[in-house]
Amino acid sequence: MTDMPTFENRLARAKFRAWHRGTREADYMIGGFFDRYHATWGPAEMDWFEDLLAEDDVDVMAWGLKTADVPDRFQGKLIELMQKLDYVDIPS
Repeated sequence: MTDMPTFENRLARAKFRAWHRGTREADYMIGGFFDRYHATWGPAEMDWFEDLLAEDDVDVMAWGLKTADVPDRFQGKLIELMQKLDYVDIPS
């Protein structure tokens, strides 16, 4: 039997995956979203975010920028928060 990762382990892994997407733009959007909101998440929000991390960056960014329809499974408060983009702080 394998041990289930703790919530803290899941958060640490999600933070790494959110900030290491492959492009700077995706890092800022997805990593910035994680940094801004993860402290308020419970298991359901964490499940949602881990599922989102499994998606292609191009799709996630299109959903965040509202240039593509968001699939039903990602609809709700979290994607709406992502779409505000008020958490992205681009360093100069």
